[in-house]
Amino acid sequence: MRPASGRDRHWQDSARFAAGCALVFLGLALLVDWDARTLTPVRALLWLVLTALLFTILLPQRVSAGPGWFATRGLVCRRAVRTDALVTVRQSDGVCACLTLRDTEGRRLDLDPRVLLANPLLWHELDTGARRSRAAGTLREGTEILERLRHEIDDATARDVLGASGIH
Repeated sequence: MRPASGRDRHWQDSARFAAGCALVFLGLALLVDWDARTLTPVRALLWLVLTALLFTILLPQRVSAGPGWFATRGLVCRRAVRTDALVTVRQSDGVCACLTLRDTEGRRLDLDPRVLLANPLLWHELDTGARRSRAAGTLREGTEILERLRHEIDDATARDVLGASGIH
């Protein structure tokens, strides 16, 4: 893979938020346990384990992209797909609308579409690769999803530009 030209610029803020929530949880749990005079080394260890679990759950994936590829990295694994060789793009419905990308080599990547809305460079890399996939004839499913995302991102960008210029 070539060097990343786009990264999730909000990831550090989200990671700090996850760490802050976990530390507040730990502090409150220890404080309540200490105040009730039930704090023991075993219970403190239990609170530490639960805090680590909470942090793991809240920590978002780190997303990066470059010419022809898109990658996510969590605490445990890294997934990457070739955007210039996409086969399908699917979006699940429900509370958390997850975007699933699959390439010709069978690799799969799940992504929160809000990351694309918040990071135009990531969207540009995905869109450019998807256009190449479409031109090559490999992208067989999901063009309507990408079109809908393109319109959402264009609308959000236009609102941001108009808001910044004071034209609302």
